[in-house]
Amino acid sequence: MDIVIEKLDSTDEKDLYKFEFENRTFFEEMVPTRGDDYYKPEFFNIRHESLLEEQAKGISNFYLIKDQNGSILGRINLVDIDESYKIGHLGYRVGQQHTGKGVATKALKLLLETVIELGIKQVKAKTTTDNIASQKVLEKNGFERTETGDKEFEMNGQKLQFVHYIWVNKDSSY
Repeated sequence: MDIVIEKLDSTDEKDLYKFEFENRTFFEEMVPTRGDDYYKPEFFNIRHESLLEEQAKGISNFYLIKDQNGSILGRINLVDIDESYKIGHLGYRVGQQHTGKGVATKALKLLLETVIELGIKQVKAKTTTDNIASQKVLEKNGFERTETGDKEFEMNGQKLQFVHYIWVNKDSSY
């Protein structure tokens, strides 16, 4: 499957809301909930505008993962960019019907090509101990596991910890 990543735009709001709403239950099985308010159209609109403002300031870059028809398959973000150290934090999610097809792996590869162009030297990521698929996506793209957090939290009746990863831009002198 051919995919692209495109920077989040104001025109994406309606399709993105639909994507998030349709995949809510699936996402909440793997990551902590965003809460009920997130799925109210008026709140989603405000949140979308704030993401665009954050992106315009260069604090974060938000991308949509799309197929050749322009349908949203997922999201991939580089957030909390520290300009002085050139470090960003990764986040991504792929819709339920597109998991297991290499979408996340391909999207992350595209994102890393983009961050190299932006001069980012390191990308940090974390996932939960039970999210083996996400761990594999990170490792296939050159992320190294740095630690498993010592704090446990409960999600969906399971006690979990965060697994931390880092990717280092080998083309930079860091």
